[in-house]
Amino acid sequence: MLDVNAESPLPTPAAPAPTVVSRLAVPAGLLAAVAGAFAYVGTVDPNQPGHYPVCPLYRFTGVYCPGCGGLRSAYSFIHGDILAALQDNALAVVGYLGFAVLWTVWVVRAARGRPPRLELGPVHLWTLGTLLLVFTVVRNLPFGGWLHP
Repeated sequence: MLDVNAESPLPTPAAPAPTVVSRLAVPAGLLAAVAGAFAYVGTVDPNQPGHYPVCPLYRFTGVYCPGCGGLRSAYSFIHGDILAALQDNALAVVGYLGFAVLWTVWVVRAARGRPPRLELGPVHLWTLGTLLLVFTVVRNLPFGGWLHP
C-alpha cells in the first residue's frame, strides 16, 4: 500500500531568492506604462478638439463625472501649470500625487524584499466613494463652478 504521508526520499530544492532587479520589474513596468501615457497626453493636447473622445456622461447629460477634465489636468500638470491642472480636475491632481507616494512605498518595500501591502478596509473604501460622490455633486452645482473643467 502507498503511504501518502511518508516523506519523499529526494528533497525538493529551494527556489532561489528573487533578486532586487526581479523584485523591481513590476513597479518599473507600471511606471513605464504611466510615464508613456503621460508622455502621450503631454504631446497630444486634449484642449484641441478631435484628439480624444468626449466623456459620454457629459455628452448625453451635461453632468461632469469625477474624471471630466482629467486629461486636460494631466496635460497642464506635465507642462508645470499646477494651477490650471487643479482647475481642470483637482481630484486628479491629488490622484497623481497619491500614485507617486504609493508607487514610491511599493518600490522601497520591493527593494527591501518585503511584499507590497495596501490593505483598504470598508471604512477606507466608503470614504473614497464618499469623496468621489461629494466631488461630483459639488462640481455640478451652481456654487461649484470653480471645479468645472
